Amino acid sequence: MGILNNSPALPVLILLPAAILIPLAGLVRERLAYHLAVLSTGLAAAVSALNLAKVLEGGAIHYWLGGWFPPIGIEYVLDHLSAFIVLVVNVIAFLVILHSRVLVAREIPAPGKHVPYYAVALLMLCGFNGILVTGDFFNLYVWLEISSLALYGLVAVGGKKSAVAAFRYLIMGTIGASFYLIGLAFLFTSTGTLNMADMKAVFPHIAGQPAAAVGLVLMVVGFGLKMALFPLHGWLPDAYTQAPSSSSALIAPVGTKVAAYVLFRLLFFVFVPEEAGRGLPVAQAVGWLSAAGIIFGSVMAIAQKEMKRMLAYSSIAQIGYIGLGIGLANSFGFIGAVLHVMNHAVMKALLFLTAGHFRMRLGHSRIPELDETARRRMPWTTAAFSVGALSMVGLPPAVGFFSKWYLALGTIDRSNWIFLGVILASSLLNAVYFFRVIERLYLVKSGPKDGESESAVSEAPASMLLPVLLLAAAIIVLGLLNAFVVKGVLQAAVPPGMT
Repeated sequence: MGILNNSPALPVLILLPAAILIPLAGLVRERLAYHLAVLSTGLAAAVSALNLAKVLEGGAIHYWLGGWFPPIGIEYVLDHLSAFIVLVVNVIAFLVILHSRVLVAREIPAPGKHVPYYAVALLMLCGFNGILVTGDFFNLYVWLEISSLALYGLVAVGGKKSAVAAFRYLIMGTIGASFYLIGLAFLFTSTGTLNMADMKAVFPHIAGQPAAAVGLVLMVVGFGLKMALFPLHGWLPDAYTQAPSSSSALIAPVGTKVAAYVLFRLLFFVFVPEEAGRGLPVAQAVGWLSAAGIIFGSVMAIAQKEMKRMLAYSSIAQIGYIGLGIGLANSFGFIGAVLHVMNHAVMKALLFLTAGHFRMRLGHSRIPELDETARRRMPWTTAAFSVGALSMVGLPPAVGFFSKWYLALGTIDRSNWIFLGVILASSLLNAVYFFRVIERLYLVKSGPKDGESESAVSEAPASMLLPVLLLAAAIIVLGLLNAFVVKGVLQAAVPPGMT
């Protein structure tokens, strides 16, 4: 079997050995850990791009581990949805890891922690890739535990406050994983299989049974917690705020999106949620909770004075857009939700990285203390932040506009005017909390401080600035290429039968 036929497993097979080799490379020279992390994530991103191209050309790719065919063996599958999200995750991870060297050295000064930091980061990414490609529900749980344990470590490494936030995240994350596993047990006893495709085939014969309803609800609640779906979001603000900036920039753009992918897969590709729940509107419940989360996250973001905490609450609102698309359960809503997975990943990675720049050069990222000094000292960083902020508000041609546009079309198609009002109101709320930062950066005057000259520039190093500028450019380019992404990839990813 040629290597391309094994391609669903290749990102995992790149990242897992690299995570194991990094501690050994660190024994030789500490800087090798960073270079190996950059190399492996870059290679995983390149393979993911080739995989998506292959899926677009020839359809879904199936790989059976060890040659054992499902439902006995574990199957890896790349279809249009999984191949697209795998590419998003690995490209964002590559840019964040590329950016991380100086920031990790500054925010994690304790000796001996840099090498394990990169090993744990790759282990988390390996778990994310495994979740996205597996076609087996129990194998998904295994990858979930691997990625979660690594994720807790990436949050905890920042210091005492981050350790407390990580412990809280661990407790809630364990509860979420337990819900998922118990729900899977219910479905396994009803269907006799763990393979997703096989369970889909068996499911019509057991649809409506109480065990199926309980199993599906438990699995959705479990991954709703991992996704930070309102009101299961309690772990997120502290985790994103207290984690090192590189960890926040890695976790926030992709971690919750992987959980959202599992809900896509559960609710639209394996089960028909209304039948499974004996009339329980599972997808619609996700939509209404997400609508509440959009308003809650936006209002709470306005109340924050620390930039990272503002971005954390903003993430709750942005995750709500994805859940809103799930709740609409039509093709426009699905396209808008999946498109927002990519858009939010790009935007939030950029914004958290620029927050790291402010912390490094200014010594803080407190919004009331920002002024024109930051713009003078860091012109490229503030410009990149402004691009990301305007995209989050939803101004075209930035990417943030287009996912909201498709979600709005989905609400009109469903005649759900409340959801449409939530989208419009949230855009206005986004403008409030992002424009106040832009206002301080560009309009609040301040003379030179501590003897610096009026023209003093203290921009981030090129190794940090390049990924930030690439992400800022991607916000515009992907916005302009929006039609290509939707018509070339996402329309083919729409679940069969969805209108």
